[in-house]
Amino acid sequence: MIAAVDVCYSESGATAGGVLFTHWTSEQPARELLEFIEQVEPYEPGSFYKRELPCLLKLLEPVKDRVETIIVDGYVWLGPENRPGLGAHLYESLGNQVPVIGVAKSMFRGSTNAEAVLRGRSRRPLYVTAAGMDPVIAAKNIHGMHGPHRIPHLLKRVDQLCRSTEKHSSR
Repeated sequence: MIAAVDVCYSESGATAGGVLFTHWTSEQPARELLEFIEQVEPYEPGSFYKRELPCLLKLLEPVKDRVETIIVDGYVWLGPENRPGLGAHLYESLGNQVPVIGVAKSMFRGSTNAEAVLRGRSRRPLYVTAAGMDPVIAAKNIHGMHGPHRIPHLLKRVDQLCRSTEKHSSR
């Protein structure tokens, strides 16, 4: 299984959402996951992973043995010096056993390690980084995902899923 995951925040906590699917070209999720987390760390500039990582680990706990690859909204590696981002911290937390792909909608300032992926008719690329997988292959997988638009259908679905509960508002 491939898992795409995201977290949305509100005053009362966070909602972690995930969609599991079997193939890069899958049109629909095989399963959807939602987890509400009441206690979240405050936002800390430069250390966003401290807030988001515990939420993702809690979401993935019941399925982690069946997941072969995880896609996060954001970067695996940050900047030209390859500082660990959320994806790298998740990869390490899972024992460096499950490849993690980061898909970002904007370029991280000074980043030289992201693969630019153009999808659909968009002239704005997605930026793909990876741990545990060749980033070129990761970019090809993201490019080949279902959907005619810039954002693959299942990545848009996970964003909608974690935003759909009444317990939160927005990031």
